[in-house]
Amino acid sequence: MSLILLELAADQPLEAQQADLRQALLGGEGRLVEAFAAPELTEHYFVFDGLDEAAIAQLAERSGLRPLNIKAVRLVGEAAERTAEARYLVEWDLPEGLTMAAYLQRKAEKTPLYAQVPETKFFRTYVCEDMSKCLCLYDAPDEAAVRRARAAVGAPVTRLSRVAADDSVPS
Repeated sequence: MSLILLELAADQPLEAQQADLRQALLGGEGRLVEAFAAPELTEHYFVFDGLDEAAIAQLAERSGLRPLNIKAVRLVGEAAERTAEARYLVEWDLPEGLTMAAYLQRKAEKTPLYAQVPETKFFRTYVCEDMSKCLCLYDAPDEAAVRRARAAVGAPVTRLSRVAADDSVPS
């Protein structure tokens, strides 16, 4: 599955941007997999399947939207089927020199350690293929629980935000 992350400025409501993108997708290839945002963030995130970066740029242009970033991403964790349950977004700016292979190995080794913080559920990560950052989605009772889970797996937090996810995106 070829996934592309579209990052837009949060200058309109998430739902309005999503409606514009869906309209531009009509009759074409690809699908919107997931959309999420956080009220305090200046970005909204959209994940697409079946389109390349150039097609996403054209889609945004047809929608009258100006992308901040368009990047190929890899899904780690469960498929984006139940977005409404993800309540926290962790952004991590990955360290220079980290390779995808090393990241995936580390992720596989460390993921079982989430069991140390049972009140927090890790859903999925979208890791940029260029290894610039990853976006991780969790369910937890509060930010402190997410931070404990990240500490348990030895993963830093660049930004932690409460997610305003759109549960109407089809899986």
